Amino acid sequence: MEFGLSEEQRGLAATIRTLLARRADSAAVRSATESGPGYDVGLWQTLCGQIGAAALAIPEKYDGAGFTLFETGIVMDELGRSLAPSPLLASVIAAEALLASEDEAARERLLPRIAAGSVATLAWQGPSTAAPGDEPVRAQADRLTGSVCHVLLGDASDVLLVAAETATGQALFEVAPSAVAWTSTPAMDTTLRLAVATFDDTPGVRLTGDAGAALRRAHLAGTAGVAALQLGCARRALEMTVDYAKTRVQFGRPIGSFQALKHRMADMLVQVETTRSVVWAAMYAVATGAPDAEELVHVAASYAGEALHDLAAETIQLHGGIAITWEHDAQMLFKRAHALGQLFGQPHQHRALLAL
Repeated sequence: MEFGLSEEQRGLAATIRTLLARRADSAAVRSATESGPGYDVGLWQTLCGQIGAAALAIPEKYDGAGFTLFETGIVMDELGRSLAPSPLLASVIAAEALLASEDEAARERLLPRIAAGSVATLAWQGPSTAAPGDEPVRAQADRLTGSVCHVLLGDASDVLLVAAETATGQALFEVAPSAVAWTSTPAMDTTLRLAVATFDDTPGVRLTGDAGAALRRAHLAGTAGVAALQLGCARRALEMTVDYAKTRVQFGRPIGSFQALKHRMADMLVQVETTRSVVWAAMYAVATGAPDAEELVHVAASYAGEALHDLAAETIQLHGGIAITWEHDAQMLFKRAHALGQLFGQPHQHRALLAL
C-alpha cells in the first residue's frame, strides 16, 4: 500500500514552507542565531499562535490541537529545510515526557503553556545524551545537585524538566529555569543553542509516575524528531546543489549538463527519497504507538544521519570553494548535518542497537 500525506497534511507543509520562505531566509537565520534567545522569537510566536506548531501533538484537553507526532514531524521537516533555529524539538521532547508521565496535575499545569509557545526543555543524561562533563544529578527530598551538559535551549527555557536519581530510583522534577546556574555552550552549528545546567541544592517539584517510561518516550520522540530535521536538511542540500549546477558555467556550459555530475545528483535524489520513506515510517510508528516503533526509529536515525552527512559533503564538493565561505549557506548545512548527528546517537550506534 502506498503511503502519502493527506490533503490536510500537505496543506500544513505548504503553509509552514510559505511562512519560512518569507521569514527565515539566509539573512534572517543568521540574525536569529546572533540574537539573545538564539532563535527568532517573532517567528516562533507566529508558528505557535497562527499555526499551532507546538500544540499539534498535545491533546485538546490540555489546550493542544489534538493531532499526532507525525504532524509535528512535518513541521520539523520544513524547519530542517529552512535551517531556521527553533525551540520546537526541545519543547516536543519535554511535552512527550509529560504525556508519558502519570502526573495529571503536572500535565494540566504545564502542557497548556507548552502548547501556547512557552519554550520547554528536558535536562537528562540519557543513553545517547550524556556528556563527559556531566555530574550525575541527585535529589535529596526536593533538592537537586549535579550538572547536565548540552541542554537544548536550557538558558532560554520557560519550562524545565530534570531527571534525577533518588533513593528509590530515577524521578522527574519540575525546576524553575531561573533557579539553575546556566553556562552557554558554543556549538559548531550556530543554529543550535546548548547550555550546561548546574544544580546546587536547587529546589524542584517531583512528578509522580514512572520516570523511566517518560524518559524512554522522550528519547524516542527526540530521535524521530532529529531524523525529521535531517530529512529537511537533506532536501535543502539537494535543492541547493541542483540550483547551483543549473547556473554555474564551466567550459562554456552549465556544470549540471555534465554526465558525471548528473549521476552524482541522481544519487543524491535517491538518498533524499529513501530518507523521506524511512523517516515518515518512523514518525508514523511513534505517533500511532506501533509495536515496531523503536526499531523503525533506529533505522531512520541510522539512515537519515548517514545520508545527510554524505549529502552535505557532496553539496560542498559540487559547489566548490564558495561553499566553505561564511556568506554561503552550504557551510551552515554542513555544520547542521554534523551537529544533528550527535544529539541522539550516531548512525553506527543506532545500527548496533538494531543488532541486539
